[in-house]
Amino acid sequence: MAKADEGTFLSELTSVGLYKKNQGRLTRQLTAGALILIALAGGYIMARGPLAGSKQWIRSVFPLAFVGILSWLAFRLVNLPKFAEFLISVEAEMAKVSWPSRQELVRATSVVIGSMAFLTLVLFLFDAFWAWLLTTLGIVVT
Repeated sequence: MAKADEGTFLSELTSVGLYKKNQGRLTRQLTAGALILIALAGGYIMARGPLAGSKQWIRSVFPLAFVGILSWLAFRLVNLPKFAEFLISVEAEMAKVSWPSRQELVRATSVVIGSMAFLTLVLFLFDAFWAWLLTTLGIVVT
């Protein structure tokens, strides 16, 4: 059951307030920015694709309205209490991560790439050996 102080979805959608505006701000801004970029790409595709043969004002108005509506929805989405709390907790967890230094990153990447190269070589040799053996015994004809 919803709390009495929580608004309905429609009231959340039309409000202009920010939910906990100083918490998780970077994560929320980046999320909204990514969603707005997707909206811009959709508007561009709409103008160049399905509306390409339409009149100029239709190619302008509909994509702009589409981008505007989706941008507003992106802004409201990152301020919905449940989603905003999720983004706030994501930023808090990212702050707790112990990021490796550049030297540690290079060393770990070298180990992974070296291991993959070694395993690739081993599997190639096994495959070549079995192909040679089965061809020599006449089981496989190439």
